Amino acid sequence: MVPVWLTDTVTSDLNRALHYTQLWGLHGMELRTVGGPDDRIPFVNEKQIREQLEGTDLLLSSVVPSMFEGPVSDRAAWMNDLLQFEDTLELCRRVGCPRVTISPFAAEPGASLEPMAEALQQAGEKAAEYDFLVAVRNGPETACPTGQALAELLSRVDAPNVRAAWNPVGALRAGEDPATGLTALAGLVTLVRCSDGRVEGGRWVDTPLGDGAVGWAEQLEQLSAQGFQGPISLEMFLEPRPKHGLRSATTLIRMIRTVRAAAPSD
Repeated sequence: MVPVWLTDTVTSDLNRALHYTQLWGLHGMELRTVGGPDDRIPFVNEKQIREQLEGTDLLLSSVVPSMFEGPVSDRAAWMNDLLQFEDTLELCRRVGCPRVTISPFAAEPGASLEPMAEALQQAGEKAAEYDFLVAVRNGPETACPTGQALAELLSRVDAPNVRAAWNPVGALRAGEDPATGLTALAGLVTLVRCSDGRVEGGRWVDTPLGDGAVGWAEQLEQLSAQGFQGPISLEMFLEPRPKHGLRSATTLIRMIRTVRAAAPSD
């Protein structure tokens, strides 16, 4: 398991993001917005990304374009997303990124899984031409709020490179036990989003990593038992974010080391 982070949850400035990555002892980054507020993948300064990463040992674990974030009923919009997906894949090829993280469309009453699966199938086929992975993220604002819902959608997609970006906080906020959601996604997870929190008085409250209701030690043990070795990507929501980023990164690294030490040797 590789500790990384979603940089624009603290800063969209790449130089500062690289500084925090190294300061916090993380192994890489997940990029979504790089530069100004409108500089969303793939419309970013590619040259800067290549030059800044060159000469470092840091991994670019994933990029996050604005793709399939609207309702699946808007077919014209997601067909346009598929056309623009070529730009994202070309960016990944040039900067050496193996994975694209996307949404499974917005939550929409009565929406069918079939057109969602069709769109993901086409995205997977395009990505397969480049030998890249597509990571589909669950969350309460999406058509797949839980791990079980995401597993059901992925079961309808005949593309082995279309996998899950498991978000246990998103599942918890949607009312799912994270252990149950991860069990449903066994063997499908290619990236994990990492934050923590709990429901207090009927409202969601973000907490430092390890202090919430996710049960991160158990999640990491379960991921290890499933053979997962991919990126665990921190998201920061608590202020001041740089301070809490350091604390969460330290906690995550310690938890990963504990799980590795407890894992049976071959």
